Amino acid sequence: MQAIQSLMNRVERVATSANPLSPAAPIETRTCPTHGDYEAKHIIRSIWTRCPTCKQEAEDSERRQREEAAAASRRASWIAALGRAGIPERFHDRTLENFIAENSGQREALDFALNYTANVAETLKSGRCALFTGKPGTGKTHLAIGIGRKVMQLPNADVLFITVMRAIRSIKDTWAKGSEQSESQAIEALVAPDLLILDEVGVQYGSDFEKNMLFDVLNDRYEKRRPTFFLSNLTKDEVAAYLGERVMDRLREDGGAVIPFAWNSYRGRNKEAQ
Repeated sequence: MQAIQSLMNRVERVATSANPLSPAAPIETRTCPTHGDYEAKHIIRSIWTRCPTCKQEAEDSERRQREEAAAASRRASWIAALGRAGIPERFHDRTLENFIAENSGQREALDFALNYTANVAETLKSGRCALFTGKPGTGKTHLAIGIGRKVMQLPNADVLFITVMRAIRSIKDTWAKGSEQSESQAIEALVAPDLLILDEVGVQYGSDFEKNMLFDVLNDRYEKRRPTFFLSNLTKDEVAAYLGERVMDRLREDGGAVIPFAWNSYRGRNKEAQ
């Protein structure tokens, strides 16, 4: 039915745009069962123009269907991009726009994110890093992903969200016999993204191996001016003890910021924040 309506629309458009010097088409009054009487023009043989209101409704319906299909395609592409970025499905809807800022600390954290993304392409070039510290559920992940989404809107920009434990495991897994990836390739996968968001920093005790692996990754990113965000439930001093002074030095370069999320958890409240 939709194909027939589309064909009729095209035929009528051609007919109504005919050469004005050609003989006038016959006109007669016909009755639409829905919209009443209308003037119908003869097109060819037994084909006459339809009710203009029905025609407009059909065109509007076609347009809406095209728009809905395009929107669905964009949503599917965006969800796929979020998946490739490693962002958990639970956090797919987190944006800067729906971050709740009720107190001065929350507003300062949001202001940092808004300023960081105001000209995000230039900010990325600076390699500016950040450390978000605070108790679980205070919005660190929400705000970091909100920034990541802005980065992902840039052409060909990549974001990777990953926990420190998984990052270290991805490197260790290359040691297994038959691994299809080398250690250097695993490290490059962490170095390559335009923005790396490392979650759960300090969840486990940092061995010398882990610290050295993190330093290798972060030093490579530092040399290539690729920013890294660290998210931790620890205090700034505890994070410094976990990461080591070399990594903290890299974090502080190029205007690196430490943002404390020093308020109670959003969890358990009927608000959309994490």
